[in-house]
Amino acid sequence: MNPVSRRTFLRNSAVAGGLAPLAFGGLTAALTRPLSAAEPGPNSKIRLGIIGSGDMGVGDLDCFLANPEVDCVVVCDVDDARIAKGVELCEKRRQKKPDTTRDFRRVIDRKDVDVVLVATPDHWHALPTVLACQAGKDVYLEKPLGNAIGEGRPVIAAAKKYNRIVQFGTQQRSQAHYQKAVEIIRSGRLGTISEVKVWDHSYRAPGRGFPADCPPPEELDWDFYVGPAPMQPYNPNMYFNYGYDWFKLSGSGHQVAWGVHHFDIVLWAMGVNAPLAASAMGGPFAYRDNAEWPNTFDATLQFGPGPVAPNGFLLQYSMRLGCRRVQRAHAKCFYGTEASLLLDRSRYSIVAETKNDNKVLASGDLISPEQDELARDDSTRHSEVFLDCLRTRKTPDANPETGHYATNLGHLMNISWQVGRSIRWDGENEQVIGDPEANALVHKPYRAPWKLVV
Repeated sequence: MNPVSRRTFLRNSAVAGGLAPLAFGGLTAALTRPLSAAEPGPNSKIRLGIIGSGDMGVGDLDCFLANPEVDCVVVCDVDDARIAKGVELCEKRRQKKPDTTRDFRRVIDRKDVDVVLVATPDHWHALPTVLACQAGKDVYLEKPLGNAIGEGRPVIAAAKKYNRIVQFGTQQRSQAHYQKAVEIIRSGRLGTISEVKVWDHSYRAPGRGFPADCPPPEELDWDFYVGPAPMQPYNPNMYFNYGYDWFKLSGSGHQVAWGVHHFDIVLWAMGVNAPLAASAMGGPFAYRDNAEWPNTFDATLQFGPGPVAPNGFLLQYSMRLGCRRVQRAHAKCFYGTEASLLLDRSRYSIVAETKNDNKVLASGDLISPEQDELARDDSTRHSEVFLDCLRTRKTPDANPETGHYATNLGHLMNISWQVGRSIRWDGENEQVIGDPEANALVHKPYRAPWKLVV
């Protein structure tokens, strides 16, 4: 098997624009239904339906179709142009045209769909996943788990109640060098860890400006795109070129969209699930446009004691969209009393603490893909892990629960930023302590007729 990486596919294809989500239609009549999809055996075909065939969805689909046992039987999106991109890929990979629909429930209701790939904007992650579990489908769910903390528990409950395999799209979990780095951190080799720094640096200046609200493109059903979120006028910046990340309707900024990858590794390595407190500040300091989330952002989370942080630790997050990229633009560093470990998608490295000088103890720098299996694309590896879990019925390491905890950290930062003060967090009951205004932001009410019911 020689799968093509998502990065290679996206570089060489004509896929353009942001991810468009879901489907077209009203509320599903019954929220519970008998299991209908057959669980794939070791030699059986895995029949997949994709919900959301924008850039991310088509990239994920390409990773799955690199495996000959996977077939895509239906492509769904609210945008006809995005549907066409998914169909084009299926015809290229399988020399046949899949069915198409604008209504994601038509994917879920099909008897010939075993697996649903949910690759929509964030506000449409939880509901299709819950409905797919109720229909007896296994789910590959792109990150983050939802557009609010309150969407996470229903997804966890649905996967457990209906005994479904749900793998979360934090693909770094499946990369060997991340696994090795986590092993090193948890072994205590770094000593007592007191701080973890995480950063995301991109260059998007001068921003996207202030285009006026206008009618949506003819190929897009805007009402269904908005779905369970409060209705608002269409704006091009909300929809194209991953614009959905920067508007509250459909996303929560880099601190959730990118941060969830980092935070998943931090929680895994540190052996903790939830912070005690969060504080954040930021604004449109690099440039001005109509985005609703800041382009310059700093946040700090305080954690209680854990396995490698017996005194507790701080997690500091920094996001920049208008500065020069640092050499390792999306990374994290674990600071211990004996050594520090720097980690990103390319490699890890360890530097010892000494009285007079820094000394490199060990390095996880990766060599070329031709020489080392570790350097394979993380998304391709993650899709293969999911397929293995479908056959064995083993719960993935990247599951709804780990995804929920990792997603929550960025949302807690955003809650602090929105209310303009530090907040204290009750991780067991998932409530903001002593601050009703902040606690109200833990949940986002759904617009009728949509309901998130397990």
